[in-house]
Amino acid sequence: MESISSARPSLTTALITAVAPAAWGTTYLVTAEFLPPDRPLFAAAVRALPAGLLLLAWRRRLPTGSWWWRATLLGWLNIGLFFPLIFLAAYHLPGGLAATLQASSPLAVMALAFLLLRERPGTVRVLAALVGLGGVGLLVLRAPGEMSTAGLVGAFGSVLVSALGFVMVKRWPAPVDLVTLVSWQLVAGGLLLVPIALLVEGPPPAVDVPAAAGFVWLGAIGTALAYVCWFHGLTRMPAGAVSLVGLLNPVVGTTLGAVVVGEVFGTAQAVGMVLVLGGVLAGQPAVSGRLAAGLSAVLDRHRVREQLPRGVAHPPLDAAGAEGLDVGGEGLVGDVHVERELLPGAAALARLDVEDHALAARVDAGEVELPARGDLVRPCAE
Repeated sequence: MESISSARPSLTTALITAVAPAAWGTTYLVTAEFLPPDRPLFAAAVRALPAGLLLLAWRRRLPTGSWWWRATLLGWLNIGLFFPLIFLAAYHLPGGLAATLQASSPLAVMALAFLLLRERPGTVRVLAALVGLGGVGLLVLRAPGEMSTAGLVGAFGSVLVSALGFVMVKRWPAPVDLVTLVSWQLVAGGLLLVPIALLVEGPPPAVDVPAAAGFVWLGAIGTALAYVCWFHGLTRMPAGAVSLVGLLNPVVGTTLGAVVVGEVFGTAQAVGMVLVLGGVLAGQPAVSGRLAAGLSAVLDRHRVREQLPRGVAHPPLDAAGAEGLDVGGEGLVGDVHVERELLPGAAALARLDVEDHALAARVDAGEVELPARGDLVRPCAE
């Protein structure tokens, strides 16, 4: 069961969380314009390890007990394995296809959160993820290109390892502040990346001033700050809602590409951006809760209306629908025996009134015959 803080997070929490995908969205532009070409693993290692060591030196706190292996595992999932897999996808798949496949991450997060946290995503949030996925496709997909098995493994592998890492952050509440938790993960992930980069790419390349500035930006903003903000959201919001915020990443990347580099931005991209933003918004707890309540109310009014005789008007039901009254359950709860219990609530009373009117209309129409109850009939005075 979600805590109150995660069920109704503040707008500030959502905005802080959105800093992460906004920062990640600058990665494509910074990498292409400033970093050494064809050295993605070196870039990933430099992005993670120095930032982690600086944060660790600032906080001066090491893991204890089981948190040695937990921090290591989280660092490998969120950093050490995720970065190589995402670069594998980028190098072996068309860029738009890689981004679209990675946009399936919210669905993976919701599935794992349900399995490991018993966190129900809800119909609205799943639909929001599908809408967002379609929006990313319109936003970034271009002409089809060649696909490879390695690229598909990288794309889906990056989705799975990051989704598992995010969910495990929620499953294992850290005994330290978020900055310390991020430092542990960046160091663990960076230590895994360094030997992989040396083995695959060889010695480090020369780094000029623009490249150094790019690495500072990606390390400080695109990694350290971004992951602190991301985990801030994960510890306070449902995992599915946080993962949907991540869809802002390609929105920022596409916008920067169009504004700074002059990449094509047409009708399809505009529609895709609207769909992504709509999916992100619909998946947030306050909005998805209202949408779910509205859907429940519509279905409940339809169910009650079906109990009425054909052609019989029902002013109370029509008025409830016109006012947007949630007659779908406010004030009604189920006990352990799945029996309804009335609690104070205007919507609950309105629902009972609607059902009473429906029953009365069916009795008047002769569809329901009430049994005679002599014990309830008061004798008439003679």
